[in-house]
Amino acid sequence: MPPLKIQFLGTGTSTGIPMIGCDCAVCVSDDLRDKRLRSSVLVQSPNTSIVIDTTPDFRYQMLRTQTKHLDAVIFTHPHKDHMAGLDDIRAFNFFSKKAMQIYANSLTEEAIRRDYYYAFSDSKYPGVPDLQLNTIHSTPFIIGDIPIIPIEVLHHKMPVLGFRMGNFTYITDANQIEDIELEKIKGSSVLVLNALRKEKHASHFTLQEALEIAVASQVPKVYFTHISHQMGKHAEVNCELPSHIQLAYDGLSLSL
Repeated sequence: MPPLKIQFLGTGTSTGIPMIGCDCAVCVSDDLRDKRLRSSVLVQSPNTSIVIDTTPDFRYQMLRTQTKHLDAVIFTHPHKDHMAGLDDIRAFNFFSKKAMQIYANSLTEEAIRRDYYYAFSDSKYPGVPDLQLNTIHSTPFIIGDIPIIPIEVLHHKMPVLGFRMGNFTYITDANQIEDIELEKIKGSSVLVLNALRKEKHASHFTLQEALEIAVASQVPKVYFTHISHQMGKHAEVNCELPSHIQLAYDGLSLSL
C-alpha cells in the first residue's frame, strides 16, 4: 500500500457554514475552522489522485488546493451537495485530453446520467464533460495504485458508500452501519465519519452517535465531518471530545 496524503476539501453539511441568511455565533465566527465548504476529500498517493464527491464548491476546492491533475472521482451517493460540481471536471478533461474516470453505485450512476444528460448525448456539444462511468459493486477495486474497499451504510433509507483505502476510512451521510460493514473499518489508523449536530436527525449521526461508532470501530484517530452550524463552534466542541476524536476542518491535511 503506497503512502497517502489526505486533504479535507470541505467539512460542512449541505448548506455549508456560514449558512445563507444566518447570524448565529457559528456563522459569524472569526475562527477559520468554522468556515466549512461542502464535504469532500482529496486522496493522493505518489502516483494517483482521487476526489471523493464533487460538491457545489468543487471548482473552488480544486483552485484553493492547487490541484492540477485528477485521475478519478468516486461518489458516495447522489445528493446534490455531493455531486453538483461534476460539470467542472471539464477543466481536467481539457488539460489531460482524457475522459475522467467516475466510480459510483448504480443509484448514483442513474442520477449522473439524468442530471448531466448532455455529457452522454449522441451528438455532444463541444466542451461538455467527458465522463467514463465505472460501476461500484460490493467487491474491492483499484484506482491506479490505491486499493479501495466499499463500505455500505444507510442514510435514512438510501444506500450510501463509504470507502477504505489502506489504513484510511471515509464515511459520510450515514445514520446506520451494520456490524458486518463496521468490521471493514476495524484496523484503520484513521476514520472520518459524519456527525451533523448534537440533536437527533433522521438521516445523519448525531455527535453522540458518531462517538459511539468511533469507539466501536476501535480506530485510534477519528475525525468528524459533514458538520452543521447547529453543532457549535469548532474550538468549543473539540474541547468536549477525547483527544483522539476531533472535528475535522477545511484544509486539514493528513499523511498516512
